[in-house]
Amino acid sequence: MPGFAMTALLLAAGCASPPHQAAADGRAREAAQVSDGSSAAAHADGRTLAVAAAPATAATTAAGSAGAGRPAHRTTLTVTSYDSKTRRAVISSEKQGSPAGKGKASTPAVSPSPAAPSASPSASASPSASASASASAQQAAVGDVIASAPAPGAPDGLLAKVTKVLGETDAGTEVQTEPATLDALLGDDTAKGTVPVDPAAFDVDKLLPDVKVSWSRTGDVHVGPEGAHVPLGSLRLDVSTEVPAAEGAPASAAASVSGFVQVAPQVDFAYGGAGTGAAPGSAYLGVSGDWNSGWAVKGRAGATATPLRIPFAKLHADPVLQVGAVPVVVNLDLTCYLQVSGDGRITVDVEQNLKGGFKAGGTFGTAQGWTPVSSSTMTSTPVRTSVTTSGSVRTTLGAEASVGLYGSVGVTADLAPYLRGEATGTVTATSATPGADAQGAWNLYGGVDLSGTLRLQLSVFGTPVLDRGVPLGTLHREWKLAGGTL
Repeated sequence: MPGFAMTALLLAAGCASPPHQAAADGRAREAAQVSDGSSAAAHADGRTLAVAAAPATAATTAAGSAGAGRPAHRTTLTVTSYDSKTRRAVISSEKQGSPAGKGKASTPAVSPSPAAPSASPSASASPSASASASASAQQAAVGDVIASAPAPGAPDGLLAKVTKVLGETDAGTEVQTEPATLDALLGDDTAKGTVPVDPAAFDVDKLLPDVKVSWSRTGDVHVGPEGAHVPLGSLRLDVSTEVPAAEGAPASAAASVSGFVQVAPQVDFAYGGAGTGAAPGSAYLGVSGDWNSGWAVKGRAGATATPLRIPFAKLHADPVLQVGAVPVVVNLDLTCYLQVSGDGRITVDVEQNLKGGFKAGGTFGTAQGWTPVSSSTMTSTPVRTSVTTSGSVRTTLGAEASVGLYGSVGVTADLAPYLRGEATGTVTATSATPGADAQGAWNLYGGVDLSGTLRLQLSVFGTPVLDRGVPLGTLHREWKLAGGTL
């Protein structure tokens, strides 16, 4: 990345950090881990930064220039508005008031050259610009890097470099920007951390009428149906729906699926300092967490050429990670779905519980480039099992996830725990009495599939752009739950 130097004003602001802030930064550096697992001594030229959830009530914006050797630091500016089409932003001092709209107030990160000429106001600048707007103009120059939490016009956060100062408006200083990358602010520093996502931060779009949402967090805050017990930090969705029954099936074979998904998602972030080339030494972005689900399928599902997929809820959150002084905005999307497939002949009444952990993401190293990461430790147990007549059926209660930075998708993953039943001959059997009344054989399996793709937008770290998406590879595990033969 090209080097940017600080303006004299910002340099003074960065050097004038209060003693208690410097002490806090020192403790954070001592407590954090280096992203590639090595000791902080291996990165003598950089600091080890803490990674934590950004305070919900504080402005989160930083400024700095790794290329010019200036560490990122917080500023007193906010992003008042941003136009994604023209890439023009308006920034102002906090004295002018916090911007209205979705998201927290945000403070830009700046890194201009000391020799950068002052830009003259554009012809469209308001003649009634305030004195505070003029003050903000002195803090905005070509080369500044803006790292901002969600702001009006930039709901996914903003990471951009100032290419031109356009002039003054009543709202603040208008600047032209272009995309920037995180290494422009983090430079030689290192950071590694896992931050839980507040379940209350999710916007939930219910796609089926009978979906219930529950969550709980510290402070005895709880949302959801009475009697719904949800562990702290977890989000739970309950769903129930009918599925097409097999053609010609009796009314008693009507098919239905019901269940719940309970997830405590976490964002995993790491940055490994400057590498030997232009890219950082290492980087990582992923999503992980604890998963718990239980679902029941009853009846005879209809035969289809392709599995019947039924999305029942979409969730979105923009957690802000505080990486040292830099606000790193993570965009997390989840789509929960039911999926049913079968030959339309088997009639089942089965229920299973499944729990465990999962991880999906991408890791970067200078030698191997971007490589996928995926793992699952899920196991399941049958609660109720009844299989009648021959055939096969498979039901999935899963979630599609995507995680990215500042509005750019970096990793997509499909976590698909499933229940699969098959029977031959004429079978009427249960898990409690295997083989009872059976004239054949039946088996019930639990399993989990995890697949996905790394996207080229992970270059927001400052790494080389991927020519194409890199598959995560399919992680497949299956285990037998119950069965019987004669």
